[in-house]
Amino acid sequence: MVKALLIVTAISMVIMLAASVLAPTQDQGDRGASPAKKLETATFAGGCFWCMVSPFEHLDGVVSVVSGYAGGTTKNPTYEEVSTGTTGYYEAIQVTYDPAKVSYKALLPVYWRQIDPTDGGGQFVDRGPQYRTAIFYRTDEERRLAEESKEEIAREWHFDKPIVTRIIPFTNFFPAEAYQQDFYQKNPLRYEIYRLGSGRDAYIEKHWKEKKQSKAELKKDLTPLQYRVTQECGTEKPFDNAYWNNHREGIYVDIVSGEPLFSSTDKFDSGTGWPSFTRPLEPGNIVEKTDTSHFMVRTEVDSTSGSHLGHVFDDGPKPTGLRYCINSAALRFIPKEDLQKDGYGEYLKLFRKK
Repeated sequence: MVKALLIVTAISMVIMLAASVLAPTQDQGDRGASPAKKLETATFAGGCFWCMVSPFEHLDGVVSVVSGYAGGTTKNPTYEEVSTGTTGYYEAIQVTYDPAKVSYKALLPVYWRQIDPTDGGGQFVDRGPQYRTAIFYRTDEERRLAEESKEEIAREWHFDKPIVTRIIPFTNFFPAEAYQQDFYQKNPLRYEIYRLGSGRDAYIEKHWKEKKQSKAELKKDLTPLQYRVTQECGTEKPFDNAYWNNHREGIYVDIVSGEPLFSSTDKFDSGTGWPSFTRPLEPGNIVEKTDTSHFMVRTEVDSTSGSHLGHVFDDGPKPTGLRYCINSAALRFIPKEDLQKDGYGEYLKLFRKK
């Protein structure tokens, strides 16, 4: 009787333990989301959805990025059907995010810097209507922000051809097959071969790096180390650089352009000897791309001015789990007390007592 009772009790405990492990929790897969906050969704088409996932997954406040099909009329489309180019569907991604941490407006520059917005017949090596670019808006506010960002891109980046990326109402989205999800993580070698051969990275390198100064001007204005790091993808020595052990309050800006990049509020001691941050201060000022040098596959971090900054890794602390490992030589530190004087007064709010 006692043995039978013990067996029943043990079975009950196993069932309860299994249920606690398998049942979804509030933060399961919910990287960067604020508790009890309403999440929102954005849908973008940028050609092959494999290449559109990583740039958004690394943003603090983004909960998930799902590859799928948007804008068609049939139900439950398959990859084989969509790839015919006759279904009306776009290959797209659906970004679920916490608006308290990252805004829809901040997602837009990240989107633009992954694509060729002047190509109406596909993206890079992928041709056909399923590979066209589009922003799918859900509200009038999203439409307004998307149109403003499109106008800003056309005005500031001086493309040789008209921008043809469509801004259209959201109608539907169907997740792609399981093997298509997070393809860059599941099949890194195949992904890298495809991406390098597609021409996407070459286009991003050429067209989304703002040329504010010539190489000769930069060599004159920068120290040899700053030039080697920012323009030649160099790396400075660990534990022997300006900011690895800097504990002052303030922000870090691009040494070349002055773009705000990181804040001391997100800086932490990674033990690596380089300045490390859990998130960017302005995600739109960061460009991420694949780096296959030194027989490794890493995510390189650049500024939109074209400065090489460092790399981002998935071994950081909470709340993001990310480590932006950045060269001091690519940065200029603006102390809190100088923010107003140096034209960065809007960031004083980061350091006000709550």
